[in-house]
Amino acid sequence: MPDSGSQPHHPTRQDVDIFGMCHLGLVRKVNQDHFLVASLHKSLQLHQTTLPNEGIGSLVSGARGYVFLVADGVGSTPWGEQASGSALRAIADFVIHGMDVEVHADVDHDHRVVDRLRRSVEHGHQAIKDAGEAEGKRGMATTLTMVTIHWPRAYVIHVGDSRGYRLRQGVLTQVTKDQTMAQAMVDAGALTPAAAEQSRLKHILWSALGGKEATPEVSTLDCEWEDVMLLCSDGLTKHVSDEEIREELLKSTSAEASCHALIDLALSRGGSDNVTVVIGRLRGPRPT
Repeated sequence: MPDSGSQPHHPTRQDVDIFGMCHLGLVRKVNQDHFLVASLHKSLQLHQTTLPNEGIGSLVSGARGYVFLVADGVGSTPWGEQASGSALRAIADFVIHGMDVEVHADVDHDHRVVDRLRRSVEHGHQAIKDAGEAEGKRGMATTLTMVTIHWPRAYVIHVGDSRGYRLRQGVLTQVTKDQTMAQAMVDAGALTPAAAEQSRLKHILWSALGGKEATPEVSTLDCEWEDVMLLCSDGLTKHVSDEEIREELLKSTSAEASCHALIDLALSRGGSDNVTVVIGRLRGPRPT
């Protein structure tokens, strides 16, 4: 994998193709999924000057990073929609006020970003618990999978079973691990992966924001031109295999087209749950 010194300068907004899409599905009456796609900027809020505004130049920088995330409210309570929405709002607030916005990642201090991301998730976890206790809605909870990109790094933070994938040079890799009882039994050697796919424990979370336990797992990935990142709720992976996801990402020319195609495929097979897909593509390579 090339080191950061060999990478071209960071992508501009024109190089990054990001799109998100959410569908109720064909069975559920309430959509408990939420997603967010955002770019990060530095800005200057002008209060007074003797110069006309055009004399100052742009007051908002170009994109210095990107954030996209998916949250899937836990369906065992009637407040999953509120839980997933609360998580997104709380984490967006933390990112605005608690994250540095730099053009390039400080690759020698990845731990600082990881620590801030963990705190952002803890902030979301506590916001859900506080809301639940204040409103008599104890037990409301949500999954969360989030990617922040600061060239040449992508930081993935994950709680629950909404998945993150990366496509690179034709190879699709799941970069998150489901925090379900079935996966825990696979890890312990008590179930085979094939048996876990058929087990009812596949849908029981041992970690969720707002739940009794929320254990965020963080991965730090190098970015390369032409990488594709995909986040999704389990409404997609219940109906669409990893190989089918890979094939669609390989043949598609845009993030939006891929989102539509994958959700349409899930719906064609029953659409038993809310379905959310967020895709980010680096269009490169660009000339140095």
